[in-house]
Amino acid sequence: MVAAPELISPKSPRVSAARRLAKRNFRGKERLFLAEGPQAVREAAAYSDTLVELFATVDAAERYADIVGEARAAGARVHLADEDVIADISTTVTPQGLVGVCRFLDTPFEDILAARPKLVAVLAHVRDPGNAGTVLRCADAAGAEAVILTDASVDLYNPKCVRASVGSLFHLPVAVGVPVERAVRGLKDAGVRILAADGAGEDDLDTELDKGTMGTPSAWVFGNEAWGLPEETRALADAVVRVPIHGRAESLNLATAAAVCLYASARAQRAVGGCRSVTPS
Repeated sequence: MVAAPELISPKSPRVSAARRLAKRNFRGKERLFLAEGPQAVREAAAYSDTLVELFATVDAAERYADIVGEARAAGARVHLADEDVIADISTTVTPQGLVGVCRFLDTPFEDILAARPKLVAVLAHVRDPGNAGTVLRCADAAGAEAVILTDASVDLYNPKCVRASVGSLFHLPVAVGVPVERAVRGLKDAGVRILAADGAGEDDLDTELDKGTMGTPSAWVFGNEAWGLPEETRALADAVVRVPIHGRAESLNLATAAAVCLYASARAQRAVGGCRSVTPS
């Protein structure tokens, strides 16, 4: 049986400190962010030295006893709280009873380059946190080694971005605040081909696949949800590629287009002759 709630008041200093992390300036000052729900908290507990605190309702602590145990094993302070406290900390309409406080975990851009990545997603001018988190999840699923958010993109630790990543934030290196010119130049110097995803691109994704040019280390640059990539950003790329529309749809949204592009590169890289191909013995 789980003990009675210990943080019964939203005025508790610990609760107040957690609540402030919903605002970007407080997140930046404390270098802490919120991870809400069982999936995010589980992944945070598994990521070395990231989870600092866990707030849980009694019901959630019983339902997710394994996650609470993992949080304690990771060194996090676990606070049992009533539902009003969790609702006060949470940024969701229907909280799931678990809210974690985590340390920032972004990776220096230089460290990403030093790892010689073969597949990278670059978010340039992406402002919607839900889209950014979903692209991060797509990159993780496609086997990308890194994601880069430029200085013109949304805050990685926005609660909606964290939720939309569904734990993928904790799975792969993410660099933040990198000027797009620096990102492109650094990746090119590391031997990575730069592909700009744009609906008005001169090159077609199918054509690129047919030419056999997609098997090399690649970075996809994705632009703003409304207006895409500016001309100066497209000019930095080795190729500007559009996803072909074979039906009557007007276009694809950002996350869908990102999934198509990243998986196309992942498939080509794993084919015979690709940069991730395995030579049979």
